[in-house]
Amino acid sequence: MKKLSLLAKREAADTPKVPLKRTCVFKFLGAIAVDLGKDRIGPYLTTIIAPLYRELDSTYADQDPTLKNLAQELIELLKKLVGLERFSLAFVAVQKEAAQRRASRRKAKAIQAVTNPDVAAKKKVKKQLKKNEAKKRKIAFVRTGHKAKKHKGTSLKDLAILS
Repeated sequence: MKKLSLLAKREAADTPKVPLKRTCVFKFLGAIAVDLGKDRIGPYLTTIIAPLYRELDSTYADQDPTLKNLAQELIELLKKLVGLERFSLAFVAVQKEAAQRRASRRKAKAIQAVTNPDVAAKKKVKKQLKKNEAKKRKIAFVRTGHKAKKHKGTSLKDLAILS
């Protein structure tokens, strides 16, 4: 189950637009949860919840709604299977771990900015360049097929009323 969780996590990080592996993993985890039953699922609960939480907590813009719905259904299934109290404890543990990881990454980034300002400055410049490129791509996507109109010079002949 840990390997499957890792597989889903890697796919979400590497190719977020392709939800095939994650869908299969979620369905398999749901089937295993039902097969194990209420008594034997305990040790695996956080392992099952982790990829589901990642999918539900994701703020990715082009996120697949069917995958998000599947993750929500699995969460509801687990709640019914193990009970609300046990599920809540496991879910909070997963949330806490994710928050700790984010905080440690944020802290490492801040420490690096102080200890190694050259590298931090290069990363900042690189991030700005990527941001500008993304903005240009977005503008180009929005303006496909639209070209700026060329204004013709107006002359007295054009303004005269001819009868």
